[in-house]
Amino acid sequence: MQLTPERDARPPLRVHRVEAPEVPFYRPDIGQEEIDEVVATLRAGWLTTGPRARRFEECFRAAVGARHAVALNSCTGALHLAVEALGLDAGAVVVVPTMTFAATAEVVRYRGAYPLLTDCDERTLHLDVADAERRLERWPGATDLAGNVVPERVAGVIPVHVAGSMMDLDGVSRLAERHRAWVVEDAAHAFPAAWRRTERNGWRRCGEGGSRVACFSFYANKTITTGEGGMAVTDDGELAERIRRLSLHGLTLGAADRYSQSGRPDYEITAPGYKYNLTDIAASLGIHQVARAESMRVRRQRIAERYLAAWHDLDELELPPVDPNRIHAWHLFPVRLHLERLDADRDQILVDLKERGVGCSVHWKPLHLHAYYRERYGWRPEDFPVATRVWRRLVSVPLFSAMSDAEVEHVAETVREVCRRHAR
Repeated sequence: MQLTPERDARPPLRVHRVEAPEVPFYRPDIGQEEIDEVVATLRAGWLTTGPRARRFEECFRAAVGARHAVALNSCTGALHLAVEALGLDAGAVVVVPTMTFAATAEVVRYRGAYPLLTDCDERTLHLDVADAERRLERWPGATDLAGNVVPERVAGVIPVHVAGSMMDLDGVSRLAERHRAWVVEDAAHAFPAAWRRTERNGWRRCGEGGSRVACFSFYANKTITTGEGGMAVTDDGELAERIRRLSLHGLTLGAADRYSQSGRPDYEITAPGYKYNLTDIAASLGIHQVARAESMRVRRQRIAERYLAAWHDLDELELPPVDPNRIHAWHLFPVRLHLERLDADRDQILVDLKERGVGCSVHWKPLHLHAYYRERYGWRPEDFPVATRVWRRLVSVPLFSAMSDAEVEHVAETVREVCRRHAR
């Protein structure tokens, strides 16, 4: 798949007033090819991990430029198997951004390791590398606010590509190298996405090097979907094989290898593994979603451009940054409210948008504000001032490739109307 950084040459979205529709926060973009492939899978009789899962792996591997890909039932499963295959144990620290979903840190806890939460960059919401370095100097070997001794060994860093825009992996790599740590990317939002250091450098796709493993999500609301699903990609063949074996109980042979006409019935258990394999039914969707991924990304980009144009003069909103050195996957379109210019808080704005037929969400409530991390590690709001401040202002509005022009216009007009209604 070829990413296209240049502006789409097709006609812009038609701008016209429409009757107000109900716009969900997300609706999957499923075509006839996906439906036909699922039906063919059902008729073929092989439903679990088999030939279509392998075909999906090959399609995705080629799309991101990685040497190996392992299809799994979730991005959480991919992250879990990645850190386990890399040897994460209970005597280690892993740097994790507080501005992320539960899975990024919980896989560290699965292994009994210590997730050292870090603040985010105020502009991009990505992991703040400088803040991570300061915390690493302070915490390992010391006692945190809840009385836990923080391990001295730093095993890894898990950056998150927020909303579909890749973060600076060079900065993350330097941080990891200083501490002899690995990097596993949480790329749940970032397919297809790419970055370059400067305008003179070539583009590097998300998943094309830069870390030991990159983990993607195909959940129902992601940029491509298999309903539930994920992928771990790596250039390390041995690491890929460990992840594959761990994904199915540590067995040396999967079901397709045991039960096909040419298969072998004998197998060995080489490790206590898990049940994270992806079914052929799910992979049937993924094969064709990958083929359409760039055209769907371009559609999302055009919608994002419409929002940017529609709201550029609204003093009540701060729009997401656009970087010429990024090909944005546009999984999310998070805006930030200037609450000092509004007579309502974020939650009231959410209510007003939903009452007017615009589905919306918040990405995310930072981990340090959740009960488990507050109680287990003693994290306080003031320990992460940027994330604490920003999350109260965040609203994610609908952005998905299956949106009609009428739905886009309804969102554009409704956000403007609500902001003007509550302007001080």
